[in-house]
Amino acid sequence: MHALVNHTKSDPAKFDEGVRVVKEKVIPTVKKQAGFKGGYWLFDRKTGNGLAVTLWEGEQAIQSSGGALKQLADEEPGDFQMTSERYEVVAQA
Repeated sequence: MHALVNHTKSDPAKFDEGVRVVKEKVIPTVKKQAGFKGGYWLFDRKTGNGLAVTLWEGEQAIQSSGGALKQLADEEPGDFQMTSERYEVVAQA
């Protein structure tokens, strides 16, 4: 299993809008991707910092989902920033 970790930064004043986008657009989109296993979206209301950790069957599943995920990120307002990292999951509790 592999994890895709996205670090995000957005305007704290748009917190509620960001949560709505995650629930209405992001989650339905990633759930449709082959190999998606689950995910967690975390936000700091005060700073606008966010962290999304999604779990995938393997590296190939992350690569295959890239187009859909990039399209979602491109639709975000200009003040939205995101960096991504990939990890192999080596243990789970």
